[in-house]
Amino acid sequence: MRAMTITEDHRLELAELPEPVAAPGEVLIDVVAAGVNRADVAQTAGKYPPPPGASELPGLEVSGRRRDTGEAVVALLAGGGYAEVVAVPEGQLLPAPENMDLTDAAGVVEVCATVVSNLVLEGGLADGQTVLIHGGTGGIGTVAIQIARQLGARVMTTVGSDEAITQVRELGADHAWNRHTTDVPDAAREAGGADVILDIVGGPALADNVTMLREHGRLIIIGTLGGASGELPVGMLMGKRARVIGTTLRSRPTESKREILQRTRELVWPMLADGTVSVPIHATFELEEAAAAQNVLREGGHLGKVILQVAARDA
Repeated sequence: MRAMTITEDHRLELAELPEPVAAPGEVLIDVVAAGVNRADVAQTAGKYPPPPGASELPGLEVSGRRRDTGEAVVALLAGGGYAEVVAVPEGQLLPAPENMDLTDAAGVVEVCATVVSNLVLEGGLADGQTVLIHGGTGGIGTVAIQIARQLGARVMTTVGSDEAITQVRELGADHAWNRHTTDVPDAAREAGGADVILDIVGGPALADNVTMLREHGRLIIIGTLGGASGELPVGMLMGKRARVIGTTLRSRPTESKREILQRTRELVWPMLADGTVSVPIHATFELEEAAAAQNVLREGGHLGKVILQVAARDA
């Protein structure tokens, strides 16, 4: 099979590799397309190794067809998605969303599962609450804005340009601020603060995030784009009776992923089917162009997901 490997000097290289062999409880998927995520970029750079036992190839999500039944599916992976065939635990599969092209479906499962696991299961976001989503134009941000609105929340978000403010407002954000030109903590506090904050920045944003929390607020850290260390204002955190929650999805065991995916299917798949939630696709690249696809994420400024086309477009 064709697959993208990571060289010792951290480049992506097309190679011919043996197909994986399905272990007990796994199924083989003939891949149509793969989603590109920031975790893939970090892994390529040597900064985010796969969990023990996972494929060394990058790629955390794919769309394709089960080899045993032919069913169109999406799969959440711990690695291996930049390839023509993947072996996946059956609990990490979902039926492809109805009426969605399988190429576009490759960008659905990782962001939707991330949003559900963090905003709903960890954060307990509820009708009438306020959420602050950092990085509103990214794959996770664009979907988080829409799902939060469907849950009845008021949505605040940060973006990287004035143009992006219009884009995220069209997705449903009530407040949007250019982080380069706005004092976001002041603006968020003036807007009443947040019950839940979804953060991809990490350590450097820690103190500011705590200042923006309401009483009993929840700060959920899912990324460390800005760095892994920061100052935590413990007294303020205690006074607000607030919580700081750090989570990852990739390293969870299959049973945990199965539970998250089932909740995702129950909550989000109907929204995708009726069009109340969509996953914007910024660009689609061929498998061998994976390095260029990852550069889009490195450079930023994109809206939504980047996809790798692995097989011919599904009819």
